[in-house]
Amino acid sequence: MPFTIAFYVHHHGSGHLMRTMQIVDALKGHQVMLMGSGLKKITHLPPHVTLVHLPLDVAEENEKVIADSPPPTGLHYAPLGIKGNRDRVAIMTEIFRSHYPLILVVDVSVEVALLARMAGIPTIIIRQHGQRNDLAHQSAYDSAELLIAPFARSMYIGEEDHFFKKTFFAGGFSKFDQTKNDQEIDPKMICILIGKGGTSINLELIVHIAKSCPSYQFNVMGLNDGESQALNNLQFHGEVKNPAPLIGQAILVMGNTGHNTVMEMASLNKRFIGIPEDRPFDEQLEKAKSIEGRSGISIIHPQQLYYTNWTDLFEKISSEKVDWKNVIHASALNNVADAIINTAKKFF
Repeated sequence: MPFTIAFYVHHHGSGHLMRTMQIVDALKGHQVMLMGSGLKKITHLPPHVTLVHLPLDVAEENEKVIADSPPPTGLHYAPLGIKGNRDRVAIMTEIFRSHYPLILVVDVSVEVALLARMAGIPTIIIRQHGQRNDLAHQSAYDSAELLIAPFARSMYIGEEDHFFKKTFFAGGFSKFDQTKNDQEIDPKMICILIGKGGTSINLELIVHIAKSCPSYQFNVMGLNDGESQALNNLQFHGEVKNPAPLIGQAILVMGNTGHNTVMEMASLNKRFIGIPEDRPFDEQLEKAKSIEGRSGISIIHPQQLYYTNWTDLFEKISSEKVDWKNVIHASALNNVADAIINTAKKFF
């Protein structure tokens, strides 16, 4: 029986959408639908994919909301009185009704996963690092037919419980999996990556590091500011569509320990200084722990940033052979696609 594979794509940051688009590319030959509030970022839409734009679930300007009612224990986000929230729920439940048979891949939202299950829609949840033992996550995980971890089983942290046994560990993948890094490496060039979800790697820190390490050249991606600093060893590139060439030249890369950044560094086999940021459920902290202790990789916590001897650290990491063994899996995307299709076929 023909079926639709729908994805709910969380709009916070860019990682969920980036991951989804890679999985979608491996689902050619199947009808795919993406639902989310951040889908206008998509510049190229494959012919087998349709979009459903959802309104944001936050109050509009001058909208009167009920602000004194916290979400119940079993939910993460359930504001009262917000029109956008009512509208998005109505749109999704109508999709569930009109496009059945349908299976929903949730990346990520406890509330959407539970809404789909209440509508009789089988779900698959993308599993992330972090402390997910709260009631809301446990309820969503329990309601799902399958959990898919886009990383290797060796990177899992936690007990081998019921949900561990329910998880398919696909192995890691990134947009750079097919990128050949055959550039000559500059032993004094360092790349600094600035993400969109909030970071301790700000202009003040970058200038501090550049001033304390005058023999190194720093290329900063994701930030435009800094032209007034007039430091000869510091260059800002802003948003870079294809950062691989710059990263390829660098002896090492600094960035946060978000999922995509970690996987991209593994794909490019780069020495890495990871800075875990404060995220819900300690996601980046746990991701950092999953790679900590490997050769050519160092984890620096935000409170250590101004107490680190950066020259010594750069020299130490540069002298080590980086170890990303078993992080990236060549068949990961096909494995994810097969897991989704096979789960759907159990129902349709």
